[in-house]
Amino acid sequence: MLSLLYGFYLSRSASSSYYPDYITHQVAVQSAWLVEFFGYATQLAPHPEEAYMVLGVENVYVARVVEGCNAMSVIILFVAFVMAFFQGWQRTILFTLGGVILIYVVNILRIALLSIGLYRFPEAQNLLHDIVFPAIIYGQVVLLWLLWVRNFKKQAG
Repeated sequence: MLSLLYGFYLSRSASSSYYPDYITHQVAVQSAWLVEFFGYATQLAPHPEEAYMVLGVENVYVARVVEGCNAMSVIILFVAFVMAFFQGWQRTILFTLGGVILIYVVNILRIALLSIGLYRFPEAQNLLHDIVFPAIIYGQVVLLWLLWVRNFKKQAG
């Protein structure tokens, strides 16, 4: 159900003033802000022909922030898993809300650090983008799931 709602949102976002969609746009803006906070000049612009934001660090193109970078698919999986082990409305909603916020914030941090890493160590692109940084976001979700299931077992037993 959440995936269908998200797909509907994406289909309606094509004409949005936030490019390529509101959530991805905000993730790109917040990631660029964090890179700036860490002391690097950033450049952020929508790609003129494709649906992504171009992120530069110190005038060097380092990243494309595409819809898949906004962590929404990971958040949907997280929420679906937590709902599968429902523990009452209050506990479930609080854990879900906390988890979603944590995933979102860590994702912004992940994109910012990845951008800085790609700027400073361009030769490590495959390692950083394909292994280290996906491990951070997915590892975090697995740890949250384990925490939830562990609490679920204690409550059920």
